[in-house]
Amino acid sequence: MKRLAVLGASGHGKVVADAAEASGWQSVVFFDDAWPDLQANGPWDVRGDTETLLEQLSEFDGVVVGIGNNAIRADKQRLLLLAGARIVSVVHPAAVVSAHARIQPGAVVLANAVVNASAEVGAGCIINTGSVVEHDCVLGDFAHISPNAVLAGGVIIECLAWVGAGASVRQLLRVGKAAMVGMGAVVTKDVSASAVVVGNPAKVLNF
Repeated sequence: MKRLAVLGASGHGKVVADAAEASGWQSVVFFDDAWPDLQANGPWDVRGDTETLLEQLSEFDGVVVGIGNNAIRADKQRLLLLAGARIVSVVHPAAVVSAHARIQPGAVVLANAVVNASAEVGAGCIINTGSVVEHDCVLGDFAHISPNAVLAGGVIIECLAWVGAGASVRQLLRVGKAAMVGMGAVVTKDVSASAVVVGNPAKVLNF
């Protein structure tokens, strides 16, 4: 029996678990730091917290972090790697992933997403439901492409950046480290590191 541990019993974690079952994992168990107050995540059991998972790594064929927050997901995956966890990617069978794309460990590609030829998806990335990562795109580690977002060809999304639901990024642009592209934004120019851009065309949001 293939057994998967998911760290992070969130709503996003539910979708990861569902994709894992659809792709052949026969047993999915959650771990979350809200345990023991949190005992279940939908139909899946929450067995313990992060420390519990670290003690039980040998019981699982793979581990994935099911946390939407990029920085927290990065921290948890690095902790698991240091402990010797077998970090795996989860790709929903309803996703379309080119045989010529590269996906690093810990990434999740959810239903109806498309990852086209020569795209590179970094460790711990989220390619969310219905999103499109076109040819030759490069996603840095722990980036998040939200549902129905579209990256045209050759886009670079640096590590920890987040592209919001329904947003579009024009071909050959760069979205900098830890930047955020707002929901529905249309990006027509490069986005600086840590910037937040919104609107059509997207402009920097000043707080």
